[in-house]
Amino acid sequence: MFETATPDAFAYLDRVAATGPGRSYKRHMLDELGVRPGDTALDLGCGPGTDLGALAEAVTATGQVIGIDHDRASVDAARDRSAERSNVTVRLGDVHQLPLPDHCVDRARTDRVLQHVDDPARALGEARRVLRPGGRLVMGEPDWGTLTVDHPDSGLSRAYTQYVTHEAVRNARIGSQLARLAADAGFSVPGVVPVTPVFRDVRAADGILGLERTARRAADAGYFTEESARRWLDHLSDGPFLAAVTLYIVVAES
Repeated sequence: MFETATPDAFAYLDRVAATGPGRSYKRHMLDELGVRPGDTALDLGCGPGTDLGALAEAVTATGQVIGIDHDRASVDAARDRSAERSNVTVRLGDVHQLPLPDHCVDRARTDRVLQHVDDPARALGEARRVLRPGGRLVMGEPDWGTLTVDHPDSGLSRAYTQYVTHEAVRNARIGSQLARLAADAGFSVPGVVPVTPVFRDVRAADGILGLERTARRAADAGYFTEESARRWLDHLSDGPFLAAVTLYIVVAES
């Protein structure tokens, strides 16, 4: 019923992007970004290049797309995937210290990256530095504190969510903090859109949330006993299933 092995990181990102909720929120982010032909668009934390193609089509052949990631394997994969797109450049770099000059891009995006970085405020400051006046940054981040997994023993589900927010994800509440952090970095924030996918199929949810893997780690960390983790998972696999988490799309303008 549950996926026990940790999936390949690139395969996982592609899997999320291919789901209905993934396609929907990514399209919403692209619409909010408002990319125009001829723009220079920046993908901060581009990973293996999952979204570079959509940006390249939006800027057209007259524009430019720059993908930046700190991971060499991700950069290599993104370069391979975009090799036939002459308007895409992928660079190795840190979102805390972007290898770009001031005011050189028109549009920037970051998608589920700031939840993992050391210093989101510094990363936002760098994004503002490289954006031209009037430029736009669109961010999509979950607030893992909103994660709900229905179970007759609500305390077990609370323990699961507490593990995720306290230990599993570095900046677990970043989604609901983004508007404030962007304003503190000097952006105006004209829009915040909550997106809440609801999972009714346990296998689909497990493909995104890694329910058993995460529950096992939560038990190892003392949030569950082994018995309560098993009882929690058994009900999820046998009973009616519902889970939800809210992702915030935040629009910021320089």
